[in-house]
Amino acid sequence: MEFIIVTGLSGAGKSLVVDALEDSGYYCVDNMPPVMILRFYRICMKSQEEFDKVAVVTDIRGGEPFRTLITDLEVLKVQKSPFKVLFIDCSKHVLLNRFKETRRKHPLADEHEGSVEEAIEAERKLLEPAYKMSDYLIDTTALSPTQLKERVKDMFGDNVSEQMVVRVMSFGFKYGPNKEADLMFDVRCFPNPYYVPELRSHTGLEACVRDYVMKDEVTRGFIAKLYDMVDYLLPLYKKEGKSELVVAIGCTGGRHRSVTIAENLGAYLASNGNKVIISHRDMKK
Repeated sequence: MEFIIVTGLSGAGKSLVVDALEDSGYYCVDNMPPVMILRFYRICMKSQEEFDKVAVVTDIRGGEPFRTLITDLEVLKVQKSPFKVLFIDCSKHVLLNRFKETRRKHPLADEHEGSVEEAIEAERKLLEPAYKMSDYLIDTTALSPTQLKERVKDMFGDNVSEQMVVRVMSFGFKYGPNKEADLMFDVRCFPNPYYVPELRSHTGLEACVRDYVMKDEVTRGFIAKLYDMVDYLLPLYKKEGKSELVVAIGCTGGRHRSVTIAENLGAYLASNGNKVIISHRDMKK
């Protein structure tokens, strides 16, 4: 049985995540009280033919009992029971804009005299144990609703296997750093195709940009050292039991250098038998 526990910050996009999981064949339950999750989990385990793919959403709307959820999950981990935690994160300034635009009330606003900013900060502290326990992290700060749904489908569209997934992501620093990254590499020091007029409108997926980036001796030297580093680190992350490793490659705008190098690294990892997903956060911006 695949059992996914979805949690995270209010307004970060958990409802969209549930929609994407349902589209991927999961039986989803939204806003499940934390005290019921362990009981529901055991019911699903006894009825695996009926509940083979399950996702439940829980958060601080569950109130004080949310604190007990962490203890329950730690028990399941000790028992080596199969489940995964997906945490949905987002930056404070984006969450403030979302609450302002939707005019929705933050669940903790009353406790903080109506201050949404203080409510977000308090919620983040309450969710910190779940954040640390999470197997998967999605930061929706720079993602559109469509990109978020695609991200979830990439992660859970097929059966969740015990093999660690390596997600190689390109991004542009001008749109903010990649908060999901376990490993982040800044490639802004390499020659930039943006300043070559005939290359500016193209992307790192195209041969003209790829050839320009890879012809530089410094870039090729970096790629060789990058291969050595991931070859050394991947077995260590796998031994740790990590479900997903996110390697982020960033350039200025996320269209040229980072895309080329991310594609290069992803192809190399896949050729060595790793399960790899490549995505480009800012390439179309």
